[in-house]
Amino acid sequence: METAEFIRILDREGQLLASAAEEAGPDAKVPTCPEWQVRDLLRHTGTVHRWATAFVAEEQTAFRPFGDEPTLDGEELLAWFRTGHRTLVDTLGSAAPDLRCWHFLPAPSPLAFWARRQAHETAVHRFDAEAARGGTPEEFGRDFAADGIDELLRGFHARDKSRVRSAEPRVLRVRASDTDGAVWTVRLTDEPPATSYGESGDADCEVSGPAARLYPALWNRLPLPRVTGDVSVAELWREKSGVI
Repeated sequence: METAEFIRILDREGQLLASAAEEAGPDAKVPTCPEWQVRDLLRHTGTVHRWATAFVAEEQTAFRPFGDEPTLDGEELLAWFRTGHRTLVDTLGSAAPDLRCWHFLPAPSPLAFWARRQAHETAVHRFDAEAARGGTPEEFGRDFAADGIDELLRGFHARDKSRVRSAEPRVLRVRASDTDGAVWTVRLTDEPPATSYGESGDADCEVSGPAARLYPALWNRLPLPRVTGDVSVAELWREKSGVI
């Protein structure tokens, strides 16, 4: 997927998030993030948007921690969120392709990284906001969902921060059943998971389903669609893979 497409998705997902949050109200519980109410979701995502914007807009080349979340609430909080989201979209859309700034996952360029990362960040939290509102959340696009699975497996959980570890080596296969070639092999040891794209060797357990279901399920927003083989491997993923 191209950077411009990620920016378009980020734009749309942020607007949907704000609309769902407004309909749900700030006190609504977020069932996909049980410790949160909608106000927490808006404060978190809006803070992430401003954090990301600063790296791109100011061409920051070193890590800086998140800023403090605001104490705003109600309509003021929604307006704050919408302003930060709009600024992020505009900043990414106007950034130079050869931008140099800090980023934390492998990517073709820093701009490509931030557009992709913030599109997925916002999409997952849009799903959270729609879960809080009630009803069926809007489905993710198939190709975008498959890309999100790839970012999660080969990006987030390749880092030392991943808690998905196994004293006994295990192999998890992840398969998007409606997307040609969208298969990942995840090798679990006492080190960070090592994921390769494609079907490599035997697997102890396979998790499969349509990309649009598998994507939020791997982010622990839905039950895993289909599990075959040793279910304890899938349970290990559910227990240890949580990322807000």
